[in-house]
Amino acid sequence: MENILHFALLGCGRIATRHAEVLSGAVEGAKLVAVCDVDAERAESFGIKYKVPYFTDVHDMMAAMGEKIDVINVLTPTGCHAQHVLDVVQYKKHVVVEKPMALTLDDAEAMIEACDLAQVKLFVVKQNRYNVPVQKLHEATKAGRFGKIAMATARVRWMRDQAYYDQDAWRGTWLWDGGVFSNQASHHVDLLTWLCGDVDSVFAYTARSLVDIEVEDTGVAVLRFRNGALGVIEATTAARPKDLEASINILGERGTVEIGGFAVNQMKTWMFDTPTADDERVLSDFNQNPPNVYGFGHLEYLRNVVHVINHGGGAMVDGLEGLKSLRLISAIYESAATSQEVWLRFQPTHSRLGRSQSRRRGDVIDDPRLPPQIK
Repeated sequence: MENILHFALLGCGRIATRHAEVLSGAVEGAKLVAVCDVDAERAESFGIKYKVPYFTDVHDMMAAMGEKIDVINVLTPTGCHAQHVLDVVQYKKHVVVEKPMALTLDDAEAMIEACDLAQVKLFVVKQNRYNVPVQKLHEATKAGRFGKIAMATARVRWMRDQAYYDQDAWRGTWLWDGGVFSNQASHHVDLLTWLCGDVDSVFAYTARSLVDIEVEDTGVAVLRFRNGALGVIEATTAARPKDLEASINILGERGTVEIGGFAVNQMKTWMFDTPTADDERVLSDFNQNPPNVYGFGHLEYLRNVVHVINHGGGAMVDGLEGLKSLRLISAIYESAATSQEVWLRFQPTHSRLGRSQSRRRGDVIDDPRLPPQIK
């Protein structure tokens, strides 16, 4: 019988709803037991809705319920992730943190080190790896069905208008959020590296096109993969009047696959020069996720969390995997800031991601302007 793991949520914003829904009966062996948010009204609303105790301070929550909590899901604004993981790791609970794990490489490495020292597991949410079509594509890449890969492309064409960014003061800022590459496209950056391997270098352009924010709403990055393939990431929140697509394409010497839809969730093209019997049913059987694409990915992801904690083995996305995609995102911003090709073995000096005007690499975060809003 599965050991029941008790989960607490730190942050009760938009993404927390997905976690709460999944942890309220959908995942065998998981139970939501507490929620916390600095916004008292939001915390109370969440607690009442999901029938669990609610708190406005994580240390108060741990003092009251620490012995009943096994896993803490950190769902706060990205720029707060590192500090909040360091806050909770002292209680020696396993940690699930939403994407991206942090905004700076130093913060991400500090999170990994702290969890290692505390001997707890760190899970970084990249739920799109569990999309049904993505799983099938990953199977094909691992089997070598493409032969030599020539090009891999990710497109994110979504709509986020000024009203979206105006919801909370931290949205669209360098210090707390980042732009389309670090926020909306971070899943797709992860998918490209998961499917095609390590990236050697990147050249990027970014622009602030249709909204009044600090960061970019549009960008293009060209990648050189270690295996010789080229890649392109096209990312924008300037699609109007609604979301258009989020897609992945891989072109190789022996085949082509395209996954489209609004969330990398529809198999559009599946062609190989040496077909297998299984290929005939891919477009029907692996065409699309079950209903509620976003929730489906979190369901499977949190099932993996429970399995790994209870039975051992590797997480689908641990801290080191989360760091890998953050390193590429950081290189994209460094290239956009310097108008230079950036190699992945670098330390950012010009990228403003995760920094205020005055903060530079090595500075300690001690900023009274920490955003009270939780995403």
